[in-house]
Amino acid sequence: MRVMVLGGDGYCGWATALYLSSKGHEVSIVDNFVRRQWDHELGAQTLTPILPLSDRLRTWTRLTGKNIDLFIGDVMDYEFFLASMKQFEPEAIIHFAEQRSAPYSMIDRKHAVSTQVNNVVGTLNVLFAIREVQPDCHLIKLGTMGEYGTPNIDIEEGYIEIEHNGRRDVLPYPKQPGSFYHLSKVHDSHNMMFATKIWNIRATDLNQGIVYGTITDEVAMDEALINRLDYDEVFGTVLNRFCVQAAIGQPLTVYGKGGQTRGFLDIRDTVRCVELACLTPAKLGECRVYNQFTEQFSVLDIALKVQEAGKALGTKVEVDHIPDPRVEAEQHYYNAKHSKLLDLGLKPHFLSDSLLDSLMNIAMKYKDRVDPTMMLPQVNWREPRNTRRLQTSIGGVAKGAASSTGNGSSVAGSRAKKG
Repeated sequence: MRVMVLGGDGYCGWATALYLSSKGHEVSIVDNFVRRQWDHELGAQTLTPILPLSDRLRTWTRLTGKNIDLFIGDVMDYEFFLASMKQFEPEAIIHFAEQRSAPYSMIDRKHAVSTQVNNVVGTLNVLFAIREVQPDCHLIKLGTMGEYGTPNIDIEEGYIEIEHNGRRDVLPYPKQPGSFYHLSKVHDSHNMMFATKIWNIRATDLNQGIVYGTITDEVAMDEALINRLDYDEVFGTVLNRFCVQAAIGQPLTVYGKGGQTRGFLDIRDTVRCVELACLTPAKLGECRVYNQFTEQFSVLDIALKVQEAGKALGTKVEVDHIPDPRVEAEQHYYNAKHSKLLDLGLKPHFLSDSLLDSLMNIAMKYKDRVDPTMMLPQVNWREPRNTRRLQTSIGGVAKGAASSTGNGSSVAGSRAKKG
């Protein structure tokens, strides 16, 4: 199968491109390297030392004899993307090319606007390009479980059957997104549903949970293929952040009570889910939705697991509850259905003690690359304008003066202005 991976230099995209190539698919990557630019903007870097994409691809070809085509450009540039589509003629497009961070979208108006324009317009460009030049192509779009929010009823997979005033219908599941980023994903979902209906094209919306891990069989072949691991407060996911904090002796920063519950999955399951979606495409005119996660945990559950893993490795790990910078329920009901990918044959990797040990060992291996000032939250959901500042570090633990939010709460601030 000819598969085009949009955002193939990123975390999920890189692992997916290598996995599909290893399985014998013809793969191309489209990327404009903006993810690396966001690191520069934020003063952050991945914990793992990733190489330039061109070097990674050369290593892959040397090791496997397989080529991955590269199209350097922006999906927002419609003429560029259209030309790339015409040249490669994909049978499936895997769409990872979006700004994926909720905190980034909540920094201020500029970041909210750029997130929504990039994500929504980029997806519209993909939909129009498919209709214009490759109408049989299957769009597999990475959504997020965050589209649903935390309703007090079970979360179905995309659609829900309801009865109202004696009549029944199957409708898109109600969305309660928690950030401008999550809102952009909701807009994507609506645009996909509309486009499949009016143009008779096919799409799969993968509402993914929080992904952890860096190792797949392909990435493990050579140090030059290593995947990124983000731990900072803007792009770092909670498990990554906790493992890095434990590795450097910094208390695990649990937001509020820590009862926030989410779906999680291993990066190895992410790539397999994408392959399953490729191999069993949606029907023409269908926009199907899969909830892509394997387990669900609360933030406090994750913190306690990391604490136990640290203890097993001889590291004392403390847990610190700090004010929640987000506007969210800190304790809530959460039961999300996720059977469709299992029905297709997914065999999940679960968050075992051995996997946590592996993550902790990676964090310890690269702990000299850790900037301990990057993990305390500086983006407050309640404020329309947040100024991210450099924090000071004493003894390996980030310190920062509380910056007033004007509503009685506080988040980590700084003493030195970012240059």
